[in-house]
Amino acid sequence: MTAQTDTPGSVTAVYKVSGMSCGHCEGAVSGELSELPGVSSVKAVASTGEVTVVSAAALDEEAVRAAVDDAGFELVAKI
Repeated sequence: MTAQTDTPGSVTAVYKVSGMSCGHCEGAVSGELSELPGVSSVKAVASTGEVTVVSAAALDEEAVRAAVDDAGFELVAKI
């Protein structure tokens, strides 16, 4: 899957998150990450553990880690 954005100047990042197993998990992770400043969209896929985040600027990885932790999951890596 190739991430694309229609917004000039936006940044797309893909993260690997462990522990997601259902739609509720996807919603929890997406909800927390959506609260980060500058985030315009989040797509979490439990079956792959991948979370795609589109934001106005590159996100601080520790802020992403904290948001994923708050949702009850673990940020494994930025892909």
